[in-house]
Amino acid sequence: MLQVRKSESRGKANHGWLNSQHSFSFGHYHDPEHVGFGPLLVINEDKVEGGQGFGTHGHRDMEIISYVLSGALEHKDSMGTGSVLHYGDVQRMSAGTGVRHSEFNGSQKDQVHFLQIWIQPSEAGIPPSYEEKHFKPESKLGQLRLIASNDGREGSVLVHQDAAIYASIMTSGDSLKHELAAGRIAYVHVIRGEVTVNGTALQGGDALKITAETLVTLEQAKASEILLFDLPN
Repeated sequence: MLQVRKSESRGKANHGWLNSQHSFSFGHYHDPEHVGFGPLLVINEDKVEGGQGFGTHGHRDMEIISYVLSGALEHKDSMGTGSVLHYGDVQRMSAGTGVRHSEFNGSQKDQVHFLQIWIQPSEAGIPPSYEEKHFKPESKLGQLRLIASNDGREGSVLVHQDAAIYASIMTSGDSLKHELAAGRIAYVHVIRGEVTVNGTALQGGDALKITAETLVTLEQAKASEILLFDLPN
């Protein structure tokens, strides 16, 4: 079964310094049709103006992944971690028993554009931890590059859930397939460009929920970048 999530139907929050679009219910935005998908609870597309950001705040029992699209994202947390992330960087913070952090635009003038992804962990009360890795564009070109997994295989960041996240940059003529094991579901989020997923044409910001299928097929791409989530049902 396929369910399309169109970009324009996402929740919206514009605070001046922050322009955010929510693929799932978040904050003041609630849509009973889009309250997570398996353990995938949040995909927020955030654009933060220069010199602005999210002040120190707390999380617990959540796997928080940041995927930077452009600009510089500055991170600081109560574990003593501090870094500035750029395009190609993937950050994973396991909140576990509790962590406080801040996220700011690392530039005073240029906008930072990133996806923030929340995945519910398979176990509560784990120790907080942090990890970041860089994935070169060529490692994603014309293929599905594993960027997050439950065991850190193939150089991916480790998430405490039986989930896998793949990233791909596709150009005209590319065709990719991903097999789904029994009892698995998939979510494809189009970051930019155009791509047809299981016969459904999608554009930047669109997504597709995939259930009761054995194969995810991506084709007819036009300058696209996508994330594919392989999740437990």
